[in-house]
Amino acid sequence: MQFDFNILFPILKTIQNHLERNAFYIDGTYYTYRQLAERISAIRGVIRRAEKNEQIWGLALHDDLNTYASIFALWMEGKAYVPLHPSWPEDRIESIKNQVGCSNVLDACDAPFVEMDIENWAKVLDDCLAYILFTSGSTGVPKGVQITRRNIAAFMDSFWHTGIDITPDDRCMQVFDLTFDVSVQSYLVALTRGACVYTVPYGQVKYLYAASLIQEQHITFGAMAPSMLTYLRPYFDEFDASSMKACILTAEACPVDLMEAWFNCARNTEIYDFYGPTEATIYCTYYKLKRGEHNLSLNGIISIGKPLANVQAIIIREDGALVEGQEKGELCVAGEQVTPGYWKNEPKNASSFFIRDGIRYYHTGDLCYWHESGNIMYSGRIDQQAKIQGFRVELGEIEHHARTFYKNERRVVAIAFQNAQNLTEIALFVESQPEDTKSIIEYLRSKMPHYMIPTRILFEPTFPLNKSEKIDRNILKEKLS
Repeated sequence: MQFDFNILFPILKTIQNHLERNAFYIDGTYYTYRQLAERISAIRGVIRRAEKNEQIWGLALHDDLNTYASIFALWMEGKAYVPLHPSWPEDRIESIKNQVGCSNVLDACDAPFVEMDIENWAKVLDDCLAYILFTSGSTGVPKGVQITRRNIAAFMDSFWHTGIDITPDDRCMQVFDLTFDVSVQSYLVALTRGACVYTVPYGQVKYLYAASLIQEQHITFGAMAPSMLTYLRPYFDEFDASSMKACILTAEACPVDLMEAWFNCARNTEIYDFYGPTEATIYCTYYKLKRGEHNLSLNGIISIGKPLANVQAIIIREDGALVEGQEKGELCVAGEQVTPGYWKNEPKNASSFFIRDGIRYYHTGDLCYWHESGNIMYSGRIDQQAKIQGFRVELGEIEHHARTFYKNERRVVAIAFQNAQNLTEIALFVESQPEDTKSIIEYLRSKMPHYMIPTRILFEPTFPLNKSEKIDRNILKEKLS
């Protein structure tokens, strides 16, 4: 299937039809589509005047109109962007810039507006990059997931096939960092339909600010991680979410009891569970929950549903054969939404993608099985990864930096565990006698984003081994309970 990114992303048509309507609500201030267009026009001029005509630009992230306008300006100039968060360690930012080879960075670009420039944009192929998101890498080096214009076009087409409808009168919430791909859905879906995007400013307590937005601004649509609702749950009895007509729960496994409590709170809301790795462009399966009826679940976790319109899914055994019946195996996905691969990382590409019957599939690393209804049931991870605050984390990267701190003289093990609020945290075990942890925490903070820093550091004189003479992670994990 062929997609036209410019048709799919009708920002020009939206702006022309809604110039005086609000496009964004950011930190208490409304901005119209006219103001958005003016900022896009000004920033396009900055991009054209750059000394180096680079295809990929760095984008310093701020919760402001200029940051969002920069994304559209880059796309209109036929460029791609790499998000760079100011809170990241400098080493991580430089590593990403060096990998991509970009020296141009848009940072709070406040160029003066001269004239409107939104009617024409660079003609580029659908296979050209739109953005690269860098995720955790097991070797300590972040790995870049390339997303093309075709990938986004296919995703948007899939999204509208779910039945969710957005109109210019909707008020859509955007709570995710722009380093996380659900943010792309959160603003793109709204702006292609002339709706207003309500953002959560950096530095705010997200779940509290989101709650105030929902109640005070009468939010009608939004995507959230279940962990946000977990924090809000004690206040459900006094929380008014009646304005919401649709809500997507994503980025983490969705507990059944939490969803039932949310149904009682968001009494007019259609609730969806959306699942998807970054490599499959935001989401690749979805499940619409039924109010007052039985919803499919496994071990208390809601089903991740059926593939989106432009996604194909199979579940395979360890030997590559397709599973039979309700046998568990690894979920693999294919289709127009799947990334062309990791940026300049052929070893990772070779291990993460495979061809079957002429179709290119991606290994998700998720253990699943087919329910007789045709829905997919999620059973957990089959590799050393975890989801922290919605971000996918390679436990191997945490271990790499910890070993480096100890000059490779000590063995370390990072383990994901559920805390008392059923949220995922990371514990780091160190094979040594107990000692002060201040130095290693400071070192890890200089190398990794905050969500990757272990919340517990435990010391073991000798690590337990299993029958294969490997470190027994299960025994270590039992020490966390």
